[in-house]
Amino acid sequence: MTEPVAGPGGPEAGGAGDERGLAEAERVELTVGPVAPGGHCVARVDGQVVFVRHALPGERVVAEVTEVHRGFVRADAVTVLSASPDRVEAPCPYARPGRCGGCDLQHVAPAAQLEWKAAVVREQLTRLGGLTDAELDRLGVRVEALPGGPLGWRSRVRYAVDAADRAGLLKHRSHEVVPIDRCLIAHPAIQQLPVLSPSGARWPEAEAVETVASTGGDVSVAAVVDGVATEVEGPATVREVAAGRDWKLPASAFWQVHPAAADTLVAAVLELVDPRPGESAWDLYGGAGLFAAALAARVGDTGRITLVEAAAQGVAAARENLRDLPRVEVVAARVETALARRRITGPVDVVVLDPPRTGAGARVVRELAAARPRAIGYVACDPAAFARDVRTFADLGWRLAALRGFDLFPMTQHVELVGLLLPAD
Repeated sequence: MTEPVAGPGGPEAGGAGDERGLAEAERVELTVGPVAPGGHCVARVDGQVVFVRHALPGERVVAEVTEVHRGFVRADAVTVLSASPDRVEAPCPYARPGRCGGCDLQHVAPAAQLEWKAAVVREQLTRLGGLTDAELDRLGVRVEALPGGPLGWRSRVRYAVDAADRAGLLKHRSHEVVPIDRCLIAHPAIQQLPVLSPSGARWPEAEAVETVASTGGDVSVAAVVDGVATEVEGPATVREVAAGRDWKLPASAFWQVHPAAADTLVAAVLELVDPRPGESAWDLYGGAGLFAAALAARVGDTGRITLVEAAAQGVAAARENLRDLPRVEVVAARVETALARRRITGPVDVVVLDPPRTGAGARVVRELAAARPRAIGYVACDPAAFARDVRTFADLGWRLAALRGFDLFPMTQHVELVGLLLPAD
């Protein structure tokens, strides 16, 4: 698979002028170029950049323009004239142009999806992270599949509700709801729930329906009204099993959506940062305490763990689930605030951080570099934000020493990364 270019809004978007002036809903025949961030491939028509969904590099397609922006347009491949050998028939009838926007890559063979995501990671680390080809080759950037296959993995699904009170999923980059009969990437227990319109289900007053199928066997359905989720079926508190422990948390609280994700990420983090008996560690953006518990098991009774979490649900879940670990302190605060106001203090040996999609940001990176741990494990769900933070670390004398990529979200453009950052030699 060919290397990607910058996605919409990046440097490529301001390329050579709008000589052709493509218009919304216009159809144009084009040859598809390399993959781009966001589930697109890039093409050009008379110098104008076109970001195309439902396509693969090298294909000849007819694309329909869906959005026009200054310097680039978005389009969907509606007819494939010459198909890539990596193209497959999308298993879901809703994974089509103009329909559900939840899956970006159902038309791509599973092995090629991993190559697609690895190519995006490499490009972001080059363009935004400042890494050289030699550094990337040394890291051996690749994305690993998780067990269970590309369908039936999503253990938490939030359905939107349309004006006819039917639950469904949203179109790509739209608030329009597509009523569906089932979602093929949803956990089998969720697919069996009578929440969608073919079962006759209607959701008056609800703006969304949240469903959960936990690794502990709990299945829960909640209606969201005015931003508040109220259970209508199943428990309000669900059991998850990960890192050798049972976890109890609200059904609406954050937890990894792939059943194998929690154990996969814990194993990768422990392998990279290698916590040792007696060490001090910080678990930042710690949620219910998954990494804190794993770190505590490694540092032992003479070690110390500080978990920082801002969300009230996460703080409550961490305090409840880690009560048997007296060496773990839970700090309820934003990470930026906790670091700046010295609510957590060193010395610290190991830091694990799992920030939101926007990344940690320069302020947090500077504070972590100043704390001088021997190792930092960075769990990232957005390659661009991760790459920007890697560059900030590099400017402060740190290097990305190892990187693991995992396909926690098959059939979508999303990828999870676990990086090891060390002080530069």
